[in-house]
Amino acid sequence: MRKENKVPVIPRLWAYAKPYGIFLFLGLVCAVISIALSLWMPILIGRGVDYIVGPGQVDFSGVMRYVIILGVNIGVTVVFQYLMSLCTNQITYKTIQNIRKDAFEKFNTVPLKYIDSHSHGDLMSRFVNDIELISNGLLQGLTQLFTGVVTILGTLAFMLSINMSITVVVVLVTPLSIFVAGIIARLSYSKFKEQSVVRGDLSGFVEEMVGNQKVVTAFSHEEKAEQAFEAINQRLYRCGVRAQFYSSLTNPSTRFVNAMVYAAVGITGAISVIGGGLSVGQLSSFLSYANQYTKPFNEVTGVLTEIQTAFASARRVFALLDERPEPSDAELPALPPAEGAVCVEHVDFSYQPDTRLIKDLNITAEPGQRIALVGPTGCGKTTIINLLMRFYDVDRGSIAVDGHPVKSVTRSSLRGQYGMVLQDTWLFSGTIRENIAYGRPDATDEEIVEAARKAYADSFIRQLEKGYDTQIAEGGDNLSQGQRQLLCIARVMLTKPPMLILDEATSSIDTRTEVRIQNAFNDMMKGRTSFVVAHRLSTIRSADTILVMNQGRIIERGNHETLMAQNGFYTKLYNSQFEGNE
Repeated sequence: MRKENKVPVIPRLWAYAKPYGIFLFLGLVCAVISIALSLWMPILIGRGVDYIVGPGQVDFSGVMRYVIILGVNIGVTVVFQYLMSLCTNQITYKTIQNIRKDAFEKFNTVPLKYIDSHSHGDLMSRFVNDIELISNGLLQGLTQLFTGVVTILGTLAFMLSINMSITVVVVLVTPLSIFVAGIIARLSYSKFKEQSVVRGDLSGFVEEMVGNQKVVTAFSHEEKAEQAFEAINQRLYRCGVRAQFYSSLTNPSTRFVNAMVYAAVGITGAISVIGGGLSVGQLSSFLSYANQYTKPFNEVTGVLTEIQTAFASARRVFALLDERPEPSDAELPALPPAEGAVCVEHVDFSYQPDTRLIKDLNITAEPGQRIALVGPTGCGKTTIINLLMRFYDVDRGSIAVDGHPVKSVTRSSLRGQYGMVLQDTWLFSGTIRENIAYGRPDATDEEIVEAARKAYADSFIRQLEKGYDTQIAEGGDNLSQGQRQLLCIARVMLTKPPMLILDEATSSIDTRTEVRIQNAFNDMMKGRTSFVVAHRLSTIRSADTILVMNQGRIIERGNHETLMAQNGFYTKLYNSQFEGNE
């Protein structure tokens, strides 16, 4: 059973709406007034009808008086209906605003493991589509709740004031309408729930395809991608059609029952008129009330699709909100300015409990040392970076910085001591200046330019039409991969952290620029502890210590000359990169 199935919806929605209870109260007051006035209309119409006895027997002054009263009534009713809509809009959109805010905050507090283990498109679908569907369903549901409850109670009161026996007939037939709607609602809800899940799958697939369209095109995978999309789309179509089919049965079914109510009122009312128990005008009023009494049931079933979709979406959103956040470290002290001594002792780690990745890892880095991590793909190099930054916590063992166990200090203070440049670049929509200053928003223009110059980015930036004020598109799509990498390097140059992590930081830069960047890195790494992950082993020959990894273990360690002299695994790796050039 999916976790979303167990999430309570109504209490959670009420908890978000409760702070805005004043709007709920005012909306209910406006609903009561507007419904009361609208229910008074059949009385006015009925009394007006009684002034029309027959041809030549019409009291025009009496009819006109009720026409004027009816016009004023309608105008006041419209005003209060408008005020009711304002109140329901306020409570709905303020509630949704808070749900969306909490959902975004949750993204920033859940462990990275949760983000990595879920489709990003599905998470985005929960944040955007599902919350919007909650908004639509909540708005519809609140409006129908306000008007429906008051209308039902009001019409019952007015009908009782006219004729009790006919009112009893109406009330006795009503449960049949509710029973029919309840059966169909249970059938359709499971399909709406399935529809929300499949919609998330579809969003995830589309996000993958759009984000990697160049790869899809390069491998001529368009047809297979279309087939995969069509398979998911067909699933969404099937469950959507079934959901709509079941829900669409509700309205005509309840209308059929309501028509029976109307017919019963007409027959019993006509008999009563013949017997002198009712006037024609009173029967006219009663028929209007019978129609208004059944109308809320039709309206609620008419928006049943939106309401059920909102409930299914709410379960998915609340399941996200109920995810356990990273344990709070607010009570822990901040890591003091680091000198850069890093000690990794007897560390075990795995992403999946049944698959051990890192085994008894031991690393000692003195302040200012350059530690290179090399090895075949999947050996655990990037995982070590994740552990150093506490993106993940170790299963066993410990990691310490300057003698402070990383679990004894705040994560933000630890991560603030590292400057990190990754293989995958990330730039946000903003100016080049803002992107470089991401880690130091208070940096001066001179410092930003100096950092760009050291990263060899200044020259290409100045060639752009607006220079440092050039607007970067989402993801940096208006820049080349190499230019994006240079900006990420400049971002770290600006922060001047005591420790560095370079994960394939020059992988997207041409060889000539790489030499210049390497010189800049050498200057930047002086006096700073540096962890360098590299596949091009020629770039880490000057490292103080090279850790050779395979299958989650360090199998060799030493500098370049020492490892080459051993003629072991590192030597084979190093030589294999030049065999193709001989």
